[in-house]
Amino acid sequence: MRELSGKVAVVTGAAGGIGRALALRFAAEGMTLMLADVDHGGLAETAAMAADVEVLTQIADVSDAWAVRHLADRCFGELGAVHVLCNNAGVFQGGHLWTRADKDLDWLLGVNLWGVLHGVQAFVPRMIEQDTEGHVVNTVSVAGLFASPGAGGYSVSKFAALAASLALAQDLAATGAKLRVSALCPGAVDTRIGESARNRPPGLVTTPTPDEVEVRERIGRAAGRGLDPAAVADLVVTGIREERFLLLTDEKYAARLRLQTETLLTGHLPDPR
Repeated sequence: MRELSGKVAVVTGAAGGIGRALALRFAAEGMTLMLADVDHGGLAETAAMAADVEVLTQIADVSDAWAVRHLADRCFGELGAVHVLCNNAGVFQGGHLWTRADKDLDWLLGVNLWGVLHGVQAFVPRMIEQDTEGHVVNTVSVAGLFASPGAGGYSVSKFAALAASLALAQDLAATGAKLRVSALCPGAVDTRIGESARNRPPGLVTTPTPDEVEVRERIGRAAGRGLDPAAVADLVVTGIREERFLLLTDEKYAARLRLQTETLLTGHLPDPR
């Protein structure tokens, strides 16, 4: 899918970070935007920054299937089509896997995995029916490739999001659909991912454990030194045009992925560094 001008892009998690950067990059390409997030203020700011193109916004919790179906209904009803779908909304929580409460895993899986699945269920059938070129971009994370100490629940959600992306891509290819898929796997990016709890639903709030606090602070420091989200958005646009499945923000990840695979094949535990 090389021509983006005049097409429609949907971006979840668009109130800031990578989502905002994607929205602005698509706007620069002349695309019409449907932006969604749970952060009303941030969403309005993103929309104002993309004022040169038509922008619709909607408050939507992607862990809620009804909310995502309603988002899709608005897109197809008011804009007539969807050509690029970015299932980008994501949250982070650190801590050892054995210290995570059920509510923690419900939150992580609800946004990071079910947000992707709900997007696929609500949008992809109608995108296929359009019978036009299209692209689905799922924001996974390098944590969907490499499990690291202190982020067990997050890694589980992101490994599952990668599996969903692979399965979707294979299903679309097997059925001859014109849609393509990219799994975006960024490492440290200058976003507020370490502050994800600011948008956590009240019913899923838990008391932070010491290991969680330590990892959250470490992730916050890494994000502050991370890649500019605009560079990630550029990578996504290139990936869409080149129909690339795996989008890595650092060339070192490819070598690390090879080494991890080779180590696993020997039956040993990979080095998380």
